[in-house]
Amino acid sequence: MNCSPNIVVAEPRIYRSFANDDVFTNFRVVVDTSDLYIKALSNLADQAKTFVMECRAQIEDSIGRRRQFLTSFDPVDADPLDSSAPTRMINAAKKARVGPMAAVAGAVAEFVGRNLLQLSREIIVENGGDIFVHVNRPVVIGIHAGTSPLSDKLGIKIGPTTMPLGICTSSAKVGPSTSLGKADAATVVSYDVSLADAVATGLGNRIKSAQDMKSAVEWAMSVDGVLAALVIFEDKLAVSGDIELTPVDYADGLQSNA
Repeated sequence: MNCSPNIVVAEPRIYRSFANDDVFTNFRVVVDTSDLYIKALSNLADQAKTFVMECRAQIEDSIGRRRQFLTSFDPVDADPLDSSAPTRMINAAKKARVGPMAAVAGAVAEFVGRNLLQLSREIIVENGGDIFVHVNRPVVIGIHAGTSPLSDKLGIKIGPTTMPLGICTSSAKVGPSTSLGKADAATVVSYDVSLADAVATGLGNRIKSAQDMKSAVEWAMSVDGVLAALVIFEDKLAVSGDIELTPVDYADGLQSNA
């Protein structure tokens, strides 16, 4: 993933920039609680909304047949009637030892991103800080970590991707998602965006103090399919895997945060 960046992809939702650049058209798609920021080679908002609705319908169907899909903090078994998105969530959650909804934002971003690739050869989808990336040029994903002095200072360099890539972050300090730990940011990189989301949750759950950072990152790296893992706790950083960090300037992009 090493590269020389020429696009900054940073910023939380309140700083999303919808000014188009020389490459991407930027647009927002909102369906109920799903709030996506998308960069594509043309405005595909209508198509993206259709894909969001389809993905949400798949997940809601699984919830409707067994409530524990929504409420469980532990993995649940697959059902033959589960569609593709909830099945990815279930499989990711089993690897990460969390409930399937820990992977929901990543699953939606991935479902929308993979379908939009049929219409645009380059796509970036951000869903609550969980990011699907498929680009032919370098990008930098910034890390927002709440009140940590490292927040908004670091970015992950991503080179041109021959496969879609997921960069997902969990936090006990930022965003509405539940975390059982105290990490300012727990970030995971994987070609499976649902897995990156689920493992980021599991990683964050393991951080109660700075002493937990090393073992938690080692755990994340032990999960099959994880490429890199990063934890920020107060003023401390732990990182491992195929990852290159860089200082960032959030002039015009989006960011991985909870």
